[in-house]
Amino acid sequence: MKKLEKSEAELLKSVEDGEWQSVGGEKKKAEYERYAKNTAAKNKRINIRLSEKDLANLKAKSLEEGIPYQTLIASIIHKYVHGKFREI
Repeated sequence: MKKLEKSEAELLKSVEDGEWQSVGGEKKKAEYERYAKNTAAKNKRINIRLSEKDLANLKAKSLEEGIPYQTLIASIIHKYVHGKFREI
């Protein structure tokens, strides 16, 4: 097993000691499970060009949401084409 750095070992210990709590609850968990299931079902690839700023903002938003940025983009497109996309 790879030896952990000090900061990694401290983080692991804090997780094992129960110092961390989920902030999303069951509803958020179910939502992310749907994202994962839909991501696994992808069978077509596209290429798209975005401005560097838009991509950076997408990546930042995906970090806030706790999902990969490509999954976020796919989710936005999916919701849009099914008439379920709404701006916040």
